[in-house]
Parts: sequence; C-alpha cells; structure tokens
Amino acid sequence: MTQRITTIQEMNAIIRTLKKEQKQIGLVPTMGALHDGHLTMVKTSLKNNDVTVVSVFVNPLQFGPNEDFDAYPRDIESDQAKLEPLSVDYVFYPSVEEMYPDPLAISLKVNRMAEVLEGANRPGHFDGVVTVVNKLFNIIRPDFAYFGKKDAQQLAIIEKMVADFNHPIEVIGIDTIREADGLAKSSRNVYLTEQERKEAVHLYQSLIKAKELYDTGERNSAVLINTIQAHLTKNTSGNVEDIAVYSYPELVEQPQITGQIFISLAVKFSKARLIDNIILKGDNHD
Repeated sequence: MTQRITTIQEMNAIIRTLKKEQKQIGLVPTMGALHDGHLTMVKTSLKNNDVTVVSVFVNPLQFGPNEDFDAYPRDIESDQAKLEPLSVDYVFYPSVEEMYPDPLAISLKVNRMAEVLEGANRPGHFDGVVTVVNKLFNIIRPDFAYFGKKDAQQLAIIEKMVADFNHPIEVIGIDTIREADGLAKSSRNVYLTEQERKEAVHLYQSLIKAKELYDTGERNSAVLINTIQAHLTKNTSGNVEDIAVYSYPELVEQPQITGQIFISLAVKFSKARLIDNIILKGDNHD
C-alpha cells in the first residue's frame, strides 16, 4: 500500500525513523501527470533502494507569468493508481501552502548555466527548480535522486547544485523514454492536436539526422543545426524556437565540437512547447 503524505512534518518524522533504521532512500521528484518516463525512474529507484519516495508537486516558482501553471495536468488519484502496483512506499503530495507558507525571504539563483537554452527562454525557471529540489532534498534526505535526461539542462544544473551545496546525494540521470515512433514521453504531449502529434515525431528524427552527420565526422555545429532546422521546417507546423549544440554537462556553446555535447531543440506547437535532446559522447569518450 502506497502511503500518501501531505505535510512536511509527517514526512520528516517518517524519514527520521528510516534513517535510524539505516534504510537507503531513493527520491523521484515529479510534477505528477505520471507517464512511462517517470515510472522507469521509479522502477530504477525501487530496484536500488530500501525505500522509494515519489514527490508530486506542481511547483509555481518554475512557471513564468504566461506559462501553463493553472492548466498543467493534475490528477493525484491517477498518479497514485500507477504507483500502487509498483509497491512505491510513499507519495509526498504537499500543497503550495505547505511548501511555501510565506513568500521566500531567501532565494537561490542559478547563474551562467541558466542563462542559455531553456533558461534564456524562461527567465527564473531554473531558480524555481533548484529552490524546490533543495527543499525536497532537505525534507526527504535521499541517498539517491532520479531525474530524466530529457531535461538535460535541468539535470546538469541539479548535479552542479548538489556539488556546490555539498548535498550527500547521488543524482542519477535516466535515459529519455520514448513512444514507439520516437516522440519523447512528456506530460505536455496531451496538448497536441492529432495533426501536431503526427508531426512531433520529427523532433527526434531531426536529432537522429544530426547524429548521423556527427557519426560521419561532421564537427561544425552550424551544419548540424541547419540540418535540424531544415527537417523541422519541412515536416512540422510548429515554430522552431531553439536549436543549439552545447558541451555537456558544462553547458558551454560549441561552434566547433570537441568532447561530449548535447544537441537540444524546442518547438512551439499551438498549445504545447516540446523540447528534446540527444547527448553525444565526444571523440575522447569513445
């Protein structure tokens, strides 16, 4: 039976007991609307830890003024029904008032790593992410925390935050889970029209085209970016907002590719902004 916890006080009390019993704790932080990507992270945690906590919290701090905070899908009963058969130990489901009873007097700010890619398009977004993740880490005190590589910039920022603030936590990145046709699983896919859903497969297909060029020796980022742009323009009705090649996990732009990189893109459809990426190990990693 998966136990639902809604207060920080009760979660703290449970964690204190688990720590006394020397249980190894895994945390999977989510905003709910759980899909196979989340469940893959949950299964990994269950396999590797004594106790798994899944947090479900739509964090207002990471949404901008014109973003979909109010419309973001919320269905805790459905989420819990997906976790029960896996024998998840706890779902931490706090309210906004529970997590932020007062306006924050002290804030965390992500510097250079949040000034590019998604961070450039969504000012303050990653400040909100690291704030809530810090709170979750302090409340649940996990040994391991699981995040998806689909949000590769977020993963890199959280890994740096853990290092900078000396959290005794190992962050585990989980490969992007995709639909049979290659579309990255995302809670926002439900916003796509039938036609947009068909077109959305081309996000991953454009990344594969870039990878094929890379595999044949192309190291000029502009060539890869132009290839992706041409493919998306031809095959989708969405607005291509961003295509970039950055070192990973340092997040430094790479006009000429050396070392490990990730290629990321963002496409805005009528009601959904989809992101995807591919991480390529560099020549010195092969």
